[in-house]
Amino acid sequence: MSLKDEFLALLKRDREFRYAVMGLLGLEEILKSIRSLQEQVAEHSKRIEELTRSIQALGARWGLLAEESFRNGMKGLVEKHFGGRVERWTYFDEEGFVFGYPSLVEADLLVKDREHMLVEVKSSISKADVSKLWKIGQFYEKLRSVKPKLVIVSPYIEDKAREAAKKLGIETYTTL
Repeated sequence: MSLKDEFLALLKRDREFRYAVMGLLGLEEILKSIRSLQEQVAEHSKRIEELTRSIQALGARWGLLAEESFRNGMKGLVEKHFGGRVERWTYFDEEGFVFGYPSLVEADLLVKDREHMLVEVKSSISKADVSKLWKIGQFYEKLRSVKPKLVIVSPYIEDKAREAAKKLGIETYTTL
């Protein structure tokens, strides 16, 4: 049996010998370093996750502020220069016509002469947002006996949302 074969056989059958060799090779220090790196990665992952949540919250807040700024600008322009009226229309839908259960329904309403326009202003529009506005338009017509023009204003409208809006006769204003 060669020295190499003898050495390998000892490593396999003698635990104490195996640990002594591992110690001499510095495996314990390597394992400690690996554990330390794993802990550091876990801590960094946790911090990145917290930072991601903060950025998302900031983005959502910015979107709400931008929407509110646009509403205020629209109200000022329309009322001052075009003689229309802009307001936040709210109505409690007791029968659940819009959402399928009793809830408060809200939309931006622009009225000029006899034309009524419901406007959805959001930083991002999905197909569900389009459907919701269309349903609110039906509800408004049912309550007021006036068919409102429906309009969406957003910097981003999903492709499926754009298609749905076109099919439902909803005007869209976007940058894309």
